[in-house]
Parts: sequence; structure tokens; C-alpha cells
Amino acid sequence: MKIPTNQLLNELRIITENNIEFAQSLLDQINETLNFRTSEDSWNILECLEHLNFYGKFYLPEIEDRINESRFQVARSDFKSGLLGNYFAKMMLPKEKLNKMKTLKISNPIHKQLDKYVIEEFINQQNKVLELLERAKVVDLERTKTSISISKLIKLKLGDTFRFVIYHNLRHIKQAENVLKSIQIGVN
Repeated sequence: MKIPTNQLLNELRIITENNIEFAQSLLDQINETLNFRTSEDSWNILECLEHLNFYGKFYLPEIEDRINESRFQVARSDFKSGLLGNYFAKMMLPKEKLNKMKTLKISNPIHKQLDKYVIEEFINQQNKVLELLERAKVVDLERTKTSISISKLIKLKLGDTFRFVIYHNLRHIKQAENVLKSIQIGVN
């Protein structure tokens, strides 16, 4: 995949802003809504966001450190995705009907006692994503590399890491939206 760098960063910014807007709307919901699950083994809205917060705690400092330490301070006009990074990013994109994926036990928040703090943390993390997207405009998104959460040995291009993280966020925001819709359909 090849895309103008400014277009990529702008698309990722818009997704992130939409995710923030949805999360802010959740602050008006009651706890019963935020903790509703469609089945015993499905995540509720807060669990979707807690899962994202878990990954944000790894990826946001990793991305920030790589931007700060990058020797490649000239941005390219186009971003060309790497083979592995493009695969991971595309895998995260939500499909029409969300396909189930296994999550690591450590990042599975199911049946944790959660409250609206999870939403506030998610919003704070997404504001950090916006800041990092802005700062990324002056580094080479191809030559600046990041580690991934499952192995420090595997490195992805910074642009692919942004795509992976933001598409992963989008995937679980869609999941949370589906839970909310199922509640609204059940009420009507």
C-alpha cells in the first residue's frame, strides 16, 4: 500500500477524533448500559475500552519514544506500508460483521469491575494519539521503527504502527457501538 503521508495522517486523525466523540457520548450513559453484555462471554462497552487502554499503555509510550529518538527527521511525501505491517493493520480493520478474534489473556478485561474512569482514560489516550499524529508529520514514517506488544524483536514502520493501533481502536469502538445498538433495539 502506498499513500501520500499527509493523507494517511489525516485519515488516522479523523478516525481518532470520531472515536473520541463516541467515547465522550458514553459519559452520559448509565452504568447498567455501560456494563451490559449481549452474552455471558461477550464484552460490554467498558471492557471494549479497557482492552484498548491496555494496548495504549504499551503503544503510546513506544510511539512517542521512537518519534523523540528518530534520526529520520524528514518526512517523505508518500508512505509505503511494509508487508507485515500492512497485514497487521488490515487484519484490525472492522468488517461489515465483526469477525471474532482471540485476545491474549493478559489483555482480556472480561468480568472486571469497571467504571467511567475507563472512558476518561480512553479519551486521554486518544488525545495523546492526536498529539503523536501531529508530531509524526516531521519524521520518516517508513524508516522510524517501533516494537510491537507481543515481541520486541519484531519492528514495524511507524506509519504501520499508527495504522494498526488506530484500526484496532476503531474495531473495538464498532464493537461497543454494536452493544449500544443492541440495547437500544431491545428497549424499543
